[in-house]
Amino acid sequence: MKLKYGVLTGTIVAVTMGLAGQASAMNTDEEQLKRMADPDQWPAPGRDFELTRHSTLSDITTDNVNKLQMSWAQGTNALRGHEGQPLVIKDVGGKTMLFMVSGCPSMANCNVVQALDLTDPDNPKQVWSYVKKTDRDESAVPRACCDTVNRGGSYADGKFVYGTLDGFIIALDGQTGKEVWVVKYAYPEKGETITPAPLIADNKVFMGFGGDEFAARGRVAAFNLADGSEAWVCHSTGSDKDVCLTPETNKANPQFGQAGEDLGIKTFPGEDYKIGGGAAWGWYSYDPELKLVYYSTGNPGLWSPSYRCPDKTHEECNTGAFDNKWSMTIFARKIENGDAVWAYQMTPFDQWDYDGINENILTDMEIDGKQVKALTHFDRNGFAYVMDRTDGSLLRATKYVTTDWAEKVDMKTGRPIKVRDHSPLEVGRNVSACPSAMGGKDQQPGAVDPKEPNIFYMPTNNWCMELEPQERTHTNQGTVYVFANVYMYPEKQGTTGKIKKYDVLTGKTLWEIPDPYPNWGGTMVTDGGLVFYGSLGGDFRAVDRNSGKVLWSRKLGSGIIGNPITYKVGGKQYVGVYSGIGGWIGLPVTAGLDLNDKFGAIGATAMTKAAGLQHIPQGGTLNVFRIYE
Repeated sequence: MKLKYGVLTGTIVAVTMGLAGQASAMNTDEEQLKRMADPDQWPAPGRDFELTRHSTLSDITTDNVNKLQMSWAQGTNALRGHEGQPLVIKDVGGKTMLFMVSGCPSMANCNVVQALDLTDPDNPKQVWSYVKKTDRDESAVPRACCDTVNRGGSYADGKFVYGTLDGFIIALDGQTGKEVWVVKYAYPEKGETITPAPLIADNKVFMGFGGDEFAARGRVAAFNLADGSEAWVCHSTGSDKDVCLTPETNKANPQFGQAGEDLGIKTFPGEDYKIGGGAAWGWYSYDPELKLVYYSTGNPGLWSPSYRCPDKTHEECNTGAFDNKWSMTIFARKIENGDAVWAYQMTPFDQWDYDGINENILTDMEIDGKQVKALTHFDRNGFAYVMDRTDGSLLRATKYVTTDWAEKVDMKTGRPIKVRDHSPLEVGRNVSACPSAMGGKDQQPGAVDPKEPNIFYMPTNNWCMELEPQERTHTNQGTVYVFANVYMYPEKQGTTGKIKKYDVLTGKTLWEIPDPYPNWGGTMVTDGGLVFYGSLGGDFRAVDRNSGKVLWSRKLGSGIIGNPITYKVGGKQYVGVYSGIGGWIGLPVTAGLDLNDKFGAIGATAMTKAAGLQHIPQGGTLNVFRIYE
């Protein structure tokens, strides 16, 4: 059965409907909000719709965290690629269940789902496991940029929903692991691979994919949770209709761009918008009162920027005529139909691969004497943005790491004031820039306690780069589409990562913890006064959130690129995190690349060598800890 938009999106390839596949009488927003109000669960990727990664659990505190010990561990079926987190759901057939998804090192062992019964919380029992066996696309593995990662699944209406690297969205019965529905959404031959965790909101499954470095054309879509049928689809580039812009889009901020001019076509040369990137491969947040979903888009494909502007000079290419919209953009869309309420492009005419896909965290702040429903976004480009999430108004844009490619962001126009000396344009012109293409932070998500809505606990990268555009040799989708030499190096020798406590309203770092290894995993903050995070060196740590003092640390079996969770079963609070080196920064290790090639993995080999990551063993494991008195 073909759905709307034909081969572009949403071909249902299998439906085995049972009771779990029937639409719930309760809207999934109500169901999930009820779970999110229960601190004993970790019911969504960021724990809540707002992506705060905050837990009110306080059994584990600054006073007793030194007694935290390993309780149990579970292999993931994959050596690498664990950028996500498990879910813990209480009411699955009367049992508390943990759901976990592996990465995809090969199609034979790609995105394995395990469901564990936590009735005996120190000795969980696997109830079922699932891996799709048919219609797999082996070409997805070499087309995954960067690394064959997976960021987890979501749960509602009795279904665990997740995406596979080769483009399937799958809904499984939470009790049995049986397929409820399977949809083919992304196509590796077009450069499209699924790595993000989906969002379930308003009885819909919202999903994007990756592929900017393979000339994919970004889009997002919503599927009905009941049966997988397509609800709507919207592109990142193309006509106003394709992008789902309306006459009301950016009404409060027309300077950000509006419908009526097809900017998603006209700001690219010729028909390059068709290979214009803008993939939404990061994290998705949601405001159930406004009924808006928030996400961000990636780079406009080609890293040689002169091919994305027909003019010759830096000044001519930065007038706005060739901004390559709507790449590098924060979108707010109506979950009902996809209409864009507002869209703000952070890095117009991107020249550095500052993918904008990082998480958009929702808190309510007092800003300049007014109560604001705010959205905070720490971008790869080194700026931390605070926006009014109702209409997209820009309220703050501060530098949270060393950032020299732009002087500042013009708060009236929203445009960065670029520095030509750090802006590559012409083929063969080598420039230095901070941060590196891996960003002030990449996808690794931060945390915030909503009671302190302007204070964020952020994993950051502290690297710069030399970037030299190369000649474009082809325009084929599904083929590596970078054409640049990138050399990355530590901003300061011996320090490649920092965890920061950062005030987004003042732009001040309150404390920071330097690390010789990158912080490629997320953070979690709890009411026990703690921040948890992991290092690529394999160190899992608990920090006093007030002082920044490391109170507890354990060396795990591999590097950590996953995100901590916490939950409570049987009267005991548990903390868990994946270990398993990988991601863009770990790719030279997992793929066995030559570390003497300083341009390998688009610059990652040089960083691997500088940080000594080649000495970190591989191996995917979920590690779970609790207090033992």
